Amino acid sequence: MHVARLILRDFRNYERAEVALGAGLNVVVGANGAGKTNMLEALYFGLTAQSCRTSNAREIVRVGASVARVEVHVQAEDGLHALEVGVEPGVEKVIRVDGTRLVAGVDPPRPLVSVFLPDRLDLVKGAPAGRRAHIDRVVVALWPARAGTRSAYARALAQRNALIGRVRAGAAGADLLDTWDRELAAHGAALMANRDAAVELVADAFATRASELGLPEPAELRYAPRCAAAEVEAIERELREHRESDLDRGFTTHGPHRDDVALVHGGRLLRTLGSQGQQRIALLALLFAERDALAARGAAPLMLLDDVMSELDLTRRERLSELVAADGQTVITATEPEHVPGAEHGATVIAVTAGTVTESSARAAA
Repeated sequence: MHVARLILRDFRNYERAEVALGAGLNVVVGANGAGKTNMLEALYFGLTAQSCRTSNAREIVRVGASVARVEVHVQAEDGLHALEVGVEPGVEKVIRVDGTRLVAGVDPPRPLVSVFLPDRLDLVKGAPAGRRAHIDRVVVALWPARAGTRSAYARALAQRNALIGRVRAGAAGADLLDTWDRELAAHGAALMANRDAAVELVADAFATRASELGLPEPAELRYAPRCAAAEVEAIERELREHRESDLDRGFTTHGPHRDDVALVHGGRLLRTLGSQGQQRIALLALLFAERDALAARGAAPLMLLDDVMSELDLTRRERLSELVAADGQTVITATEPEHVPGAEHGATVIAVTAGTVTESSARAAA
Protein backbone atom coordinates (compact mmCIF):
# COMPACT_ATOMS: atom_id res chain seq x y z
CA MET A 1 0.00 0.00 0.00
CA HIS A 2 1.37 3.43 -0.92
CA VAL A 3 0.33 7.00 -1.69
CA ALA A 4 0.02 7.51 -5.46
CA ARG A 5 -1.16 11.13 -5.62
CA LEU A 6 -1.49 14.21 -3.40
CA ILE A 7 -3.90 17.06 -4.15
CA LEU A 8 -3.83 20.30 -2.14
CA ARG A 9 -6.27 23.19 -1.95
CA ASP A 10 -5.44 26.23 0.21
CA PHE A 11 -3.16 24.25 2.51
CA ARG A 12 -0.41 26.36 4.13
CA ASN A 13 1.31 28.23 1.27
CA TYR A 14 -0.23 26.08 -1.48
CA GLU A 15 -3.26 27.53 -3.27
CA ARG A 16 -3.61 24.56 -5.61
CA ALA A 17 -1.17 21.73 -6.20
CA GLU A 18 -1.25 18.18 -7.49
CA VAL A 19 1.65 15.76 -7.54
CA ALA A 20 2.17 12.09 -8.39
CA LEU A 21 4.33 10.04 -6.02
CA GLY A 22 6.44 6.98 -6.71
CA ALA A 23 6.08 3.80 -4.68
CA GLY A 24 9.72 4.04 -3.53
CA LEU A 25 11.88 7.10 -2.91
CA ASN A 26 10.46 10.59 -3.47
CA VAL A 27 12.64 13.69 -3.05
CA VAL A 28 10.97 17.08 -2.57
CA VAL A 29 13.46 19.81 -3.46
CA GLY A 30 13.31 23.58 -3.17
CA ALA A 31 14.74 26.59 -1.40
CA ASN A 32 14.08 27.20 2.28
CA GLY A 33 10.53 28.44 2.70
CA ALA A 34 9.34 27.02 -0.64
CA GLY A 35 6.86 24.62 0.98
CA LYS A 36 8.75 21.34 1.28
CA THR A 37 7.79 20.75 4.91
CA ASN A 38 4.24 21.84 4.17
CA MET A 39 3.97 19.07 1.57
CA LEU A 40 5.08 16.46 4.09
CA GLU A 41 2.60 17.84 6.60
CA ALA A 42 -0.15 17.65 3.98
CA LEU A 43 0.59 13.96 3.35
CA TYR A 44 0.42 13.25 7.07
CA PHE A 45 -2.77 15.29 7.38
CA GLY A 46 -4.45 13.52 4.47
CA LEU A 47 -3.69 10.10 5.97
CA THR A 48 -4.43 10.82 9.63
CA ALA A 49 -6.71 13.91 9.58
CA GLN A 50 -4.25 15.49 12.01
CA SER A 51 -1.31 17.82 11.59
CA CYS A 52 2.13 16.65 12.68
CA ARG A 53 3.08 20.28 13.42
CA THR A 54 0.17 22.10 15.06
CA SER A 55 -3.21 21.70 16.73
CA ASN A 56 -4.35 25.11 15.46
CA ALA A 57 -6.42 24.76 12.28
CA ARG A 58 -5.87 28.44 11.43
CA GLU A 59 -2.20 27.71 10.81
CA ILE A 60 -3.08 25.07 8.21
CA VAL A 61 -5.49 27.15 6.13
CA ARG A 62 -3.78 29.40 3.57
CA VAL A 63 -3.86 33.10 4.37
CA GLY A 64 -6.88 34.62 2.65
CA ALA A 65 -8.75 31.30 2.38
CA SER A 66 -11.44 29.89 4.68
CA VAL A 67 -11.11 26.14 4.11
CA ALA A 68 -8.16 23.84 3.41
CA ARG A 69 -8.53 20.48 1.65
CA VAL A 70 -6.13 17.61 1.21
CA GLU A 71 -6.84 14.59 -0.96
CA VAL A 72 -4.61 11.54 -0.89
CA HIS A 73 -4.98 8.70 -3.40
CA VAL A 74 -3.87 5.43 -1.85
CA GLN A 75 -2.96 2.42 -3.97
CA ALA A 76 -4.10 -0.66 -2.07
CA GLU A 77 -4.39 -4.33 -3.00
CA ASP A 78 -8.03 -3.86 -4.02
CA GLY A 79 -7.38 -0.77 -6.13
CA LEU A 80 -7.11 3.01 -5.78
CA HIS A 81 -8.89 4.81 -2.93
CA ALA A 82 -9.33 8.55 -2.36
CA LEU A 83 -9.05 9.97 1.17
CA GLU A 84 -10.13 13.59 1.52
CA VAL A 85 -9.90 15.82 4.59
CA GLY A 86 -11.38 19.31 4.74
CA VAL A 87 -10.68 21.68 7.61
CA GLU A 88 -12.25 25.02 8.47
CA PRO A 89 -11.25 26.83 11.69
CA GLY A 90 -13.92 26.40 14.33
CA VAL A 91 -15.76 23.70 12.38
CA GLU A 92 -15.51 19.92 12.66
CA LYS A 93 -13.25 18.34 10.04
CA VAL A 94 -14.94 16.63 7.12
CA ILE A 95 -13.39 13.29 6.13
CA ARG A 96 -14.44 11.40 3.02
CA VAL A 97 -13.37 8.05 1.62
CA ASP A 98 -14.02 7.50 -2.08
CA GLY A 99 -16.46 10.42 -1.99
CA THR A 100 -18.51 9.17 0.96
CA ARG A 101 -18.32 10.86 4.33
CA LEU A 102 -16.46 8.65 6.79
CA VAL A 103 -18.62 6.91 9.37
CA ALA A 104 -17.29 6.48 12.91
CA GLY A 105 -15.68 3.11 13.43
CA VAL A 106 -14.76 2.59 9.77
CA ASP A 107 -11.03 2.24 9.09
CA PRO A 108 -10.20 3.42 5.55
CA PRO A 109 -7.34 1.86 3.55
CA ARG A 110 -4.24 3.90 4.31
CA PRO A 111 -0.58 3.15 4.97
CA LEU A 112 0.98 3.59 8.35
CA VAL A 113 2.99 6.80 8.48
CA SER A 114 6.16 7.75 10.35
CA VAL A 115 7.42 11.33 10.36
CA PHE A 116 10.74 13.02 11.19
CA LEU A 117 10.74 16.79 11.65
CA PRO A 118 13.57 18.73 13.31
CA ASP A 119 11.13 20.03 15.94
CA ARG A 120 10.12 16.44 16.75
CA LEU A 121 13.24 16.18 18.88
CA ASP A 122 10.90 16.63 21.84
CA LEU A 123 10.24 12.92 21.45
CA VAL A 124 13.84 12.39 22.61
CA LYS A 125 14.43 15.34 24.91
CA GLY A 126 10.92 16.25 26.02
CA ALA A 127 8.63 15.00 28.77
CA PRO A 128 7.85 11.28 29.21
CA ALA A 129 4.23 11.75 28.08
CA GLY A 130 5.33 12.13 24.46
CA ARG A 131 7.37 8.93 24.55
CA ARG A 132 4.53 7.03 26.24
CA ALA A 133 2.09 8.14 23.55
CA HIS A 134 4.58 7.24 20.83
CA ILE A 135 5.25 3.73 22.07
CA ASP A 136 1.50 3.18 22.48
CA ARG A 137 1.02 4.11 18.81
CA VAL A 138 3.76 1.63 17.90
CA VAL A 139 1.90 -1.04 19.89
CA VAL A 140 -1.27 -0.40 17.89
CA ALA A 141 0.64 -0.45 14.60
CA LEU A 142 2.24 -3.77 15.51
CA TRP A 143 -0.85 -5.36 17.07
CA PRO A 144 -4.06 -3.57 15.99
CA ALA A 145 -6.19 -5.81 18.22
CA ARG A 146 -4.58 -4.20 21.28
CA ALA A 147 -5.79 -0.71 20.37
CA GLY A 148 -8.30 -0.56 23.24
CA THR A 149 -5.85 -1.24 26.07
CA ARG A 150 -4.63 2.32 26.52
CA SER A 151 -8.11 3.85 26.35
CA ALA A 152 -9.42 1.29 28.87
CA TYR A 153 -6.62 2.24 31.25
CA ALA A 154 -7.33 5.96 30.70
CA ARG A 155 -11.02 5.49 31.55
CA ALA A 156 -10.20 3.57 34.73
CA LEU A 157 -7.67 6.24 35.71
CA ALA A 158 -10.22 9.00 35.20
CA GLN A 159 -12.76 7.14 37.34
CA ARG A 160 -10.23 6.58 40.12
CA ASN A 161 -9.18 10.24 40.07
CA ALA A 162 -12.84 11.34 40.22
CA LEU A 163 -13.39 9.08 43.22
CA ILE A 164 -10.30 10.51 44.91
CA GLY A 165 -11.90 13.93 44.54
CA ARG A 166 -15.12 12.72 46.18
CA VAL A 167 -13.20 11.08 49.04
CA ARG A 168 -11.29 14.32 49.65
CA ALA A 169 -14.59 16.19 49.69
CA GLY A 170 -16.05 13.79 52.27
CA ALA A 171 -18.65 12.48 49.81
CA ALA A 172 -17.30 8.91 49.64
CA GLY A 173 -15.29 6.47 51.73
CA ALA A 174 -11.68 5.63 50.88
CA ASP A 175 -12.50 1.92 50.86
CA LEU A 176 -14.37 2.46 47.58
CA LEU A 177 -10.99 2.93 45.94
CA ASP A 178 -10.37 -0.82 46.25
CA THR A 179 -12.59 -1.52 43.24
CA TRP A 180 -10.83 1.01 41.04
CA ASP A 181 -7.41 -0.15 42.25
CA ARG A 182 -8.23 -3.62 40.89
CA GLU A 183 -9.61 -2.20 37.64
CA LEU A 184 -6.64 0.11 37.12
CA ALA A 185 -4.17 -2.67 37.95
CA ALA A 186 -5.75 -5.08 35.47
CA HIS A 187 -5.64 -2.62 32.57
CA GLY A 188 -2.25 -1.34 33.72
CA ALA A 189 -0.70 -4.80 33.60
CA ALA A 190 -1.90 -5.24 30.00
CA LEU A 191 -0.63 -1.79 29.05
CA MET A 192 2.78 -2.48 30.57
CA ALA A 193 3.03 -5.84 28.82
CA ASN A 194 2.27 -4.20 25.47
CA ARG A 195 4.86 -1.47 25.95
CA ASP A 196 7.50 -3.92 27.12
CA ALA A 197 6.89 -6.19 24.12
CA ALA A 198 7.10 -3.28 21.66
CA VAL A 199 10.34 -1.95 23.14
CA GLU A 200 11.87 -5.43 23.16
CA LEU A 201 10.92 -5.92 19.51
CA VAL A 202 12.49 -2.60 18.43
CA ALA A 203 15.50 -2.38 20.78
CA ASP A 204 18.06 -4.46 18.81
CA ALA A 205 17.29 -2.67 15.55
CA PHE A 206 17.52 0.69 17.35
CA ALA A 207 21.03 -0.12 18.56
CA THR A 208 22.06 -1.21 15.06
CA ARG A 209 20.56 1.78 13.25
CA ALA A 210 22.01 4.25 15.76
CA SER A 211 25.50 2.85 15.18
CA GLU A 212 25.07 2.90 11.40
CA LEU A 213 23.91 6.51 11.45
CA GLY A 214 26.83 7.72 13.51
CA LEU A 215 26.37 7.43 17.27
CA PRO A 216 29.89 6.52 18.45
CA GLU A 217 28.92 4.63 21.62
CA PRO A 218 26.39 1.82 22.13
CA ALA A 219 22.77 2.99 22.03
CA GLU A 220 19.94 1.36 23.96
CA LEU A 221 16.18 1.63 24.04
CA ARG A 222 14.80 0.80 27.48
CA TYR A 223 11.30 0.55 28.86
CA ALA A 224 11.21 2.36 32.21
CA PRO A 225 7.97 1.41 34.01
CA ARG A 226 6.89 3.27 37.12
CA CYS A 227 5.58 0.12 38.80
CA ALA A 228 8.15 -2.21 40.31
CA ALA A 229 6.28 -5.33 39.16
CA ALA A 230 4.08 -6.13 36.18
CA GLU A 231 1.57 -8.56 37.76
CA VAL A 232 -1.96 -7.35 38.46
CA GLU A 233 -1.84 -8.15 42.18
CA ALA A 234 1.52 -6.41 42.62
CA ILE A 235 0.33 -3.27 40.82
CA GLU A 236 -2.83 -3.24 42.96
CA ARG A 237 -0.67 -3.52 46.07
CA GLU A 238 1.49 -0.60 44.95
CA LEU A 239 -1.60 1.52 44.33
CA ARG A 240 -2.79 0.85 47.88
CA GLU A 241 0.63 1.80 49.22
CA HIS A 242 0.40 5.15 47.41
CA ARG A 243 -3.22 5.82 48.37
CA GLU A 244 -2.45 8.23 51.20
CA SER A 245 -0.21 10.28 48.91
CA ASP A 246 -2.89 10.21 46.20
CA LEU A 247 -5.49 11.54 48.63
CA ASP A 248 -3.12 14.27 49.78
CA ARG A 249 -2.37 15.38 46.21
CA GLY A 250 -5.79 14.78 44.72
CA PHE A 251 -4.87 12.40 41.89
CA THR A 252 -3.30 9.01 41.13
CA THR A 253 0.45 9.48 41.51
CA HIS A 254 1.57 5.95 40.66
CA GLY A 255 1.04 3.62 37.73
CA PRO A 256 1.77 3.09 34.03
CA HIS A 257 0.58 6.62 33.23
CA ARG A 258 3.93 7.69 34.72
CA ASP A 259 6.05 5.31 32.61
CA ASP A 260 8.90 6.41 30.36
CA VAL A 261 10.91 5.01 27.46
CA ALA A 262 14.61 5.83 27.79
CA LEU A 263 16.93 6.43 24.83
CA VAL A 264 20.45 5.83 26.06
CA HIS A 265 23.86 6.48 24.49
CA GLY A 266 27.01 5.23 26.15
CA GLY A 267 25.08 4.61 29.35
CA ARG A 268 23.82 8.21 29.47
CA LEU A 269 20.31 9.48 28.87
CA LEU A 270 20.14 11.27 25.53
CA ARG A 271 17.28 13.33 26.92
CA THR A 272 19.55 15.23 29.29
CA LEU A 273 23.13 14.46 28.25
CA GLY A 274 22.97 14.09 24.47
CA SER A 275 23.89 16.79 21.98
CA GLN A 276 21.26 17.94 19.50
CA GLY A 277 23.07 16.06 16.75
CA GLN A 278 23.02 12.87 18.80
CA GLN A 279 19.35 13.38 19.58
CA ARG A 280 18.56 13.78 15.85
CA ILE A 281 20.37 10.54 15.04
CA ALA A 282 18.63 8.73 17.89
CA LEU A 283 15.23 9.86 16.65
CA LEU A 284 16.02 8.70 13.11
CA ALA A 285 17.34 5.40 14.46
CA LEU A 286 14.14 4.90 16.45
CA LEU A 287 11.89 5.57 13.46
CA PHE A 288 13.88 3.24 11.20
CA ALA A 289 13.99 0.54 13.88
CA GLU A 290 10.20 0.74 14.15
CA ARG A 291 9.97 0.53 10.36
CA ASP A 292 12.12 -2.62 10.48
CA ALA A 293 9.71 -4.22 12.97
CA LEU A 294 6.64 -3.23 10.95
CA ALA A 295 8.17 -4.26 7.61
CA ALA A 296 8.87 -7.71 9.04
CA ARG A 297 5.09 -7.99 9.45
CA GLY A 298 4.46 -6.81 5.89
CA ALA A 299 3.39 -3.27 6.80
CA ALA A 300 6.32 -0.90 6.25
CA PRO A 301 5.14 2.65 7.03
CA LEU A 302 5.34 5.63 4.72
CA MET A 303 8.43 7.55 5.90
CA LEU A 304 8.21 11.36 5.86
CA LEU A 305 11.68 12.78 6.47
CA ASP A 306 12.23 16.53 6.65
CA ASP A 307 15.70 18.09 6.55
CA VAL A 308 17.46 14.91 7.66
CA MET A 309 20.63 15.33 5.61
CA SER A 310 21.70 18.80 6.70
CA GLU A 311 23.73 17.72 9.75
CA LEU A 312 25.13 14.44 8.39
CA ASP A 313 28.48 13.95 6.66
CA LEU A 314 28.61 12.23 3.27
CA THR A 315 29.19 8.75 4.71
CA ARG A 316 26.15 9.03 6.99
CA ARG A 317 24.07 10.51 4.18
CA GLU A 318 24.91 7.52 2.04
CA ARG A 319 24.02 5.10 4.82
CA LEU A 320 20.74 6.90 5.48
CA SER A 321 19.93 6.78 1.78
CA GLU A 322 20.51 3.02 1.82
CA LEU A 323 18.08 2.69 4.72
CA VAL A 324 15.52 4.87 2.95
CA ALA A 325 15.68 2.69 -0.16
CA ALA A 326 15.37 -0.59 1.75
CA ASP A 327 11.63 -0.89 2.37
CA GLY A 328 8.42 0.84 1.40
CA GLN A 329 7.72 4.41 0.35
CA THR A 330 9.65 7.47 1.51
CA VAL A 331 9.24 11.19 0.95
CA ILE A 332 12.32 13.19 1.90
CA THR A 333 13.03 16.92 1.60
CA ALA A 334 16.29 18.57 0.52
CA THR A 335 17.40 21.87 -0.97
CA GLU A 336 19.07 19.96 -3.82
CA PRO A 337 18.49 16.38 -5.08
CA GLU A 338 22.26 15.80 -4.88
CA HIS A 339 21.96 16.01 -1.09
CA VAL A 340 20.21 12.63 -1.19
CA PRO A 341 22.77 10.09 -2.46
CA GLY A 342 21.21 7.65 -4.89
CA ALA A 343 18.28 9.93 -5.76
CA GLU A 344 19.43 9.92 -9.36
CA HIS A 345 18.65 6.20 -9.61
CA GLY A 346 14.90 5.69 -9.85
CA ALA A 347 13.68 8.35 -7.40
CA THR A 348 10.73 10.62 -8.09
CA VAL A 349 11.92 14.23 -7.78
CA ILE A 350 9.35 16.92 -6.96
CA ALA A 351 10.50 20.54 -7.26
CA VAL A 352 8.57 23.23 -5.38
CA THR A 353 8.88 27.02 -5.51
CA ALA A 354 6.86 29.39 -3.31
CA GLY A 355 3.97 27.00 -2.81
CA THR A 356 3.90 25.80 -6.41
CA VAL A 357 4.94 22.43 -7.80
CA THR A 358 7.20 23.40 -10.67
CA GLU A 359 8.37 19.94 -11.72
CA SER A 360 7.68 16.31 -10.92
CA SER A 361 9.57 13.56 -12.66
CA ALA A 362 10.67 9.99 -12.10
CA ARG A 363 14.35 9.49 -12.77
CA ALA A 364 15.37 6.40 -14.66
CA ALA A 365 16.95 3.66 -12.62
CA ALA A 366 20.55 2.87 -13.46
